[in-house]
Amino acid sequence: MSNLWFRILECSSENFVPVADTTSHISGVAERYASSLFELALEAKSEKLVGDDLTRLETLIDGSDDLKRLIRNPVFSADDQFKAISAVADKAGIKGLVGNFLKVVARNRRLFVIPGIIRAYRLIEAKHRGEVSAEVTSAHALTAAQTTELKAALKGVTGKDVAIHVTVDPSIMGGLIVKVGSRQIDTSLRSKLSTLKLALKEVG
Repeated sequence: MSNLWFRILECSSENFVPVADTTSHISGVAERYASSLFELALEAKSEKLVGDDLTRLETLIDGSDDLKRLIRNPVFSADDQFKAISAVADKAGIKGLVGNFLKVVARNRRLFVIPGIIRAYRLIEAKHRGEVSAEVTSAHALTAAQTTELKAALKGVTGKDVAIHVTVDPSIMGGLIVKVGSRQIDTSLRSKLSTLKLALKEVG
């Protein structure tokens, strides 16, 4: 077993911290896990494969309320989480580094940081390639032309090539929400309607 696997195990040697703890703590734990996973991926020369598996996992989580409850609810025992996430990974064909990684995270009762780990991994991978990572929320799937146009626009703003990850959320009704690092641009119709409602209340 690589020494990095032991480092992953040590990432969560402190007592269990519930989801309600501070965002900064969760972010720090997620970044440590993601950094260790990326180093393992570099060793295996499989950074993209690991990234693709994490994206598949994210899609599974986004599409399943049961899976969301599993990773967010501290009531589940480490054994329950281990068995459940192992079954999910096997069914989805997520094996190798990510499959083993998920089992270690479950044993450590840290499944609740998986969404943060995925985001942090993308940031680390993009930085390694000399790119900037952007999280994009759209009301509908982007076409290849729209994706290319968005990348070009973001490159004009950041001065670097941009790796984008798109999440479809029909509830924003239209437009985009783009987050690059600590900066966020919200052009969604839902946001505009909320701003309009506030303005109308002030006028009234």
